[in-house]
Amino acid sequence: MAYCERLAKLIDRGIDIEAVIEALYRLQVETPSWGYGYAGTRFKVFHQPGAARNIYERLADAAQVHRFTGICPRVAIHIPWDRVDDYRTLAAYARELGLTIGTVNPNLFQDDEYRLGSLCHPDPGVRRRALDHLLECVQIAIAVGSDIVSLWLPDGTNYPGQGSFRLRKAWLEQALAEVYSTLPSYMRLLLEYKFFEPAFYHTDIPDWGTAYALANKLGRQAHVLVDLGHHPQGTNVEQIVAFLLSEDKLGGFHFNARRYADDDLMVGTTNPFELFLIFNELVEAEGGLGVSSRVAFMIDQSPNVEPPIEAMIQSVVNVQAAYARALIVDRPALERARLEGNVIDAYNVLASAFHSDVTPLLVRAREAIGLPPDPLAAFRASGYATKIAKERN
Repeated sequence: MAYCERLAKLIDRGIDIEAVIEALYRLQVETPSWGYGYAGTRFKVFHQPGAARNIYERLADAAQVHRFTGICPRVAIHIPWDRVDDYRTLAAYARELGLTIGTVNPNLFQDDEYRLGSLCHPDPGVRRRALDHLLECVQIAIAVGSDIVSLWLPDGTNYPGQGSFRLRKAWLEQALAEVYSTLPSYMRLLLEYKFFEPAFYHTDIPDWGTAYALANKLGRQAHVLVDLGHHPQGTNVEQIVAFLLSEDKLGGFHFNARRYADDDLMVGTTNPFELFLIFNELVEAEGGLGVSSRVAFMIDQSPNVEPPIEAMIQSVVNVQAAYARALIVDRPALERARLEGNVIDAYNVLASAFHSDVTPLLVRAREAIGLPPDPLAAFRASGYATKIAKERN
């Protein structure tokens, strides 16, 4: 079907095309510095031609994603992976590329001292070291102009009796309270959860409920971060999203895709319907007009067999498509079906939006801000990948 015919079909359904297009190019998606370098799996890291080797090259690659998608001006950094001597100089370099430094992510999982945990380690000296690292990350966020520090805590135990659940909880709450007390008024602390790994008997922040309880205790600047890979199989993630939205405790997402657990695959590649349903909840919470600016949309993926920049562009395109489909849900029809108890019609309203071809909307949104209609094709034609493969080999 021709482009204009597909667009006309959406208009015939009563879709406010201009409002949808405006919402689409207002969306911002933060990309992760670690998604541009060598990542791989715990078994093997495959070196790819041109993969970024340091934070400056990662920012340069992220600038390409923003150049061709138009909605990725923020880049998350991971400390110490992205540690530099002068963070203000780093922030200035990002601005030269048309970017800003986004979320600052502490790392409490790779040092030998953290074998038995970090903030919940039985040794008070190790707990202090971990806490000092978090406090350092707050200062880094201030230096680079970021408004978010996001914490994933890998702490847990492998065997019954290895640690006291209640004592570890007390240590964790005490540490988080100290970090929270140093946040500037504009900054948020996002608490990420994961139900298993690297510990297998228990995890100290295993689920959204625990993260929610901790954030509530801390205060209004603490929120929950939802990583799409951090749930048991079959979890209804969109229900979690709706609950946290209703409590004003949804801080943001780490978008990725998984088949079994925390696979960190390209967004929307294994369960696109779930991604659409999540955006449906986000859009519904804002009256069908878009998504809340208070929710941070971040990608968290690690390239293994896929080219890093192309993989990131693909993820952004998939996020945009899911969002576009949520924006064209027939909300009056959905509400009628719900109130009438019409189960089949309610489902079909969502299914109809999900199966709609939203390419015309995405093309119009890109053209509205001077972008090529196909970001991936435009990047491939730019020659950038060939250039960096020669420069960085």
